Amino acid sequence: MSKPIKAQVKLQIEAGKATPAPPVGSTLGPHGINIPMFVKGFNDATAKDAGLIIPVVVTIYGDRSFDFEIKTPPTAVLIKKELGLASGSKKPNTDKVGKITRAQIEAIAKMKMVDMNAASLEAAMRMVEGAARSMGVVVVDA
Repeated sequence: MSKPIKAQVKLQIEAGKATPAPPVGSTLGPHGINIPMFVKGFNDATAKDAGLIIPVVVTIYGDRSFDFEIKTPPTAVLIKKELGLASGSKKPNTDKVGKITRAQIEAIAKMKMVDMNAASLEAAMRMVEGAARSMGVVVVDA
């Protein structure tokens, strides 16, 4: 029989840089889990992705033990990394901040497939294209 789940907490933390300070400590502290153990486990698991924002789902059980599941970075973060952008456009319909190729979109879609609810790679690519357009990035065929 499995342990009863007390809570599920979703966080977005920079890879390899989690600390017991807020938002980690203030979010997980009320649930009574061992925060330094979570911080060490998260930092060890995400050290290879330094610089990216990583979503994590922490499942907290009734006996104060926990598991965490690391997700893929948000699509916007991957697009900004791919193009070397600091941020997206404040006016995406008029001000364009960059261009992304279909090959780059396909690479991002393949990485995100495990966390997307897309039935095919083409559907995932359309989702990534939509995210790019909403950031003010132009999709080109080159």
